[in-house]
Amino acid sequence: MAGRTLENLRARYNTAAQDTPFGNNRGPGARMRGPGGRPGRGAQATGRPKDARGTIARVFSYLKRYKLRLVFVVICLLLNTGASMAGGYLLRPILNHIADFDISAAERVAYLLRMLIVLAAAYMTSVVAAFLQYRLMVEVSQGAVERIRRDLFAKLQKLPLKFFDGHSNGEIMSRFTNDVDNIGMMLDNSMVAMISGSVTLIGMLTMMLITNIWLTLITVVFIPLFMRLTMGIMSRSRRYFKAQQAALGAVNGYIEETVAGQKVVKVFGREEICETEFGRLNDDLRQKQIGALFFGGIMGPIMGNTAKVSYSLTAGIGGLLCLFGGFDVGGLAIFVNYASQFARPINELSQQVNTVLSALAGAERVFQIMDESPEEPDKPTAVAPVIRGDVALEDVSFGYEPGKTILKHISLYAHPGQKIAFVGSTGAGKTTVTNLLSRFYDIESGRITIDGIEIHNIKRDVLRQNIAMVLQDTHLFTGTILENIRYGRLDATDEEVIQAAKTASAHGFIMRLADGYNTRIDGDGANLSQGQRQLLNIARAALSKAPILILDEATSSVDTRTERMIERGMDHLMADRTTFVIAHRLSTVRNANAIMVLENGEIIERGDHDDLLAQKGRYYELYTGKRELS
Repeated sequence: MAGRTLENLRARYNTAAQDTPFGNNRGPGARMRGPGGRPGRGAQATGRPKDARGTIARVFSYLKRYKLRLVFVVICLLLNTGASMAGGYLLRPILNHIADFDISAAERVAYLLRMLIVLAAAYMTSVVAAFLQYRLMVEVSQGAVERIRRDLFAKLQKLPLKFFDGHSNGEIMSRFTNDVDNIGMMLDNSMVAMISGSVTLIGMLTMMLITNIWLTLITVVFIPLFMRLTMGIMSRSRRYFKAQQAALGAVNGYIEETVAGQKVVKVFGREEICETEFGRLNDDLRQKQIGALFFGGIMGPIMGNTAKVSYSLTAGIGGLLCLFGGFDVGGLAIFVNYASQFARPINELSQQVNTVLSALAGAERVFQIMDESPEEPDKPTAVAPVIRGDVALEDVSFGYEPGKTILKHISLYAHPGQKIAFVGSTGAGKTTVTNLLSRFYDIESGRITIDGIEIHNIKRDVLRQNIAMVLQDTHLFTGTILENIRYGRLDATDEEVIQAAKTASAHGFIMRLADGYNTRIDGDGANLSQGQRQLLNIARAALSKAPILILDEATSSVDTRTERMIERGMDHLMADRTTFVIAHRLSTVRNANAIMVLENGEIIERGDHDDLLAQKGRYYELYTGKRELS
């Protein structure tokens, strides 16, 4: 086998470059799945803003509190540019005095020393103004970026779960990293550089007109040439850099997937194919980088040599004016100095335009999240009752998308201390029931009550504080084991944390670790086995005093012996709680008070273990092995 073609590899992996320069934070081709099993959408990055004016106004709204500092920045910018130009212009009288042999040598030296002091003062003013300008602008820009990032993070906490189901982790992270950083770079450098470049260009043009209008006209003739060259090179450079980013994303995506699946690669002996496919992607990246670096590198030399042509022509004609037109030597010296630098602000302005447009496109992506609709606020009449755990679903129907019903007329009830189990095929709607109970989504029809109160009339934070959940996908935070278990109840004592770990059968393996409960967890528990991570999640739920407990495939990642130990500990935990269990292992639900068998969003059987076996229906077929869960 020769492996996939370059075109197939590009199509499969280069989408990673849409989010960040080094690909997104997901594995190639990975799709974020929500509680309903629905795939998420990929990032839609763009290089140009759709509403530049509105986005600029919104970005600048974060600068309002820094108005006084911005005024000082502008003053410093003008002082910097003005002092620098004044220093350059002072060379004219200095050179003219030195060249005037009608004045004695002593007078010329004295004049030169006086003017050197003036020059030093002018350039020192420029240096101090530049220092203050950049120091103040950095404070302003980073203050604005800090507020943008804080507002973005705060908005994420208010968004409903369906938003995260529809956006990948990498896509969201790119807003905090690339997009916000680009906004900071625009405020730090690009905006100041554009203003400075504009002021410098206007100042230079003014000084040149004052010095000699005819030489100025000759220099201005070259402006269209400078602009044409700059835009032409940047257009090609941008195209090659875009292709380079796509190729780089493909290379990184392939490496990420291959390293993550190295065991599978070796099992099936696909090392040579991987080398061949990577070689194609790597060679493609090399070719794209050659074009990008070439056009990016020739900008300076071409513009510099074009400016030298203008400089030479201006100097030659200026020399003739000195000989035959009465033009002074000092005027010629400062004019050719201005002419040699005239292309620089034009070049800088052209380069900064694309940087600003790219940053504004990133800002639009950030504000797009900020404009997302938050979770529906609690009703003004919502209450915060003391919840006991009487749960009832009455004729509940729901679909994640319009026209696609997941749950159809579901009715059930559970009292405190009862254990209700859900059994059924993947996609039957088991997890959806628990998502509705937690109000991650709101039902379309029917009603859900807790202690006789509709959950819409219970404050959302109070509702969720009274529900403890253990999911199939474990998640641990960076910190110690003690801190991770305590996440279930922040005011718990160390003794209560240890007791919760014992209840979840996690105490034994924790004590075998080198630092026990102070063992640090990094990378979502990469230093622990999948079963150990799940035991810590169960201990976290055990620590919570929530009267309602949801176990969504909670023991799927542990072996049978550990599962039995957990069940014995959980029996005490569930004694006074209303517990909902979702499980593929039917052995874990035999002691449930009621078992609901779901299929295509409907309850097709209900009863306890013995009742369902006696019915000889779907549960009986599953339990006896005549049918398997899909």
